[in-house]
Amino acid sequence: MTRDLSTPPVIPSGLLADSPQPVLPAAQGLLLRPWEPGDAPAFLSAYQDDEIRRWHTRRPSSEAHVLEWFDEYRRDWATERGAHWAITRGDGEVLGRIATRGWNFDDGIAGVAYWVVPAARGAGVATCAVQALTVWAMEEVGFHRLYLDHSTRNHASCRVATKSGYLLEGTKRSAAVHDDGRHDMHLHARIRDV
Repeated sequence: MTRDLSTPPVIPSGLLADSPQPVLPAAQGLLLRPWEPGDAPAFLSAYQDDEIRRWHTRRPSSEAHVLEWFDEYRRDWATERGAHWAITRGDGEVLGRIATRGWNFDDGIAGVAYWVVPAARGAGVATCAVQALTVWAMEEVGFHRLYLDHSTRNHASCRVATKSGYLLEGTKRSAAVHDDGRHDMHLHARIRDV
């Protein structure tokens, strides 16, 4: 597809797709690594948690479904649409998920999403993962703006965003549907220092 832009893209096309998705170290001895087939049981189990179900309406129904998602995640990387990682400890224990998606290389913008399992909550795991992803996306890849949104009722996610340096920019009214109806969504963003 030919683009008729008056400015060059912030990130050149093909920058990431030609290389393997990286493993990213994070504080507290955490690793962000691409999902592996053996992670399917842990991934499916996470979606049985009431809090994860409360905030995520797209849910896998079986391990086979999870593996389809993992295939989709690999395609996202190969087509430069996004990247998805398991948040793990050194022993491989899956503590959560973090992703960046909706990549716009022309403007240098991407979204961020995350969840952590109950045992990892309140220990800074999500914050460490968001910070590590942010450093990679901005300093290594060159994204200029990263954003995330969450229900205004999800106070834990708001704390993670704020602690990770994502400023609250406003409220998107009635912007998402959850199991209990429509929710207003907070929009947070972080801008690369230039």
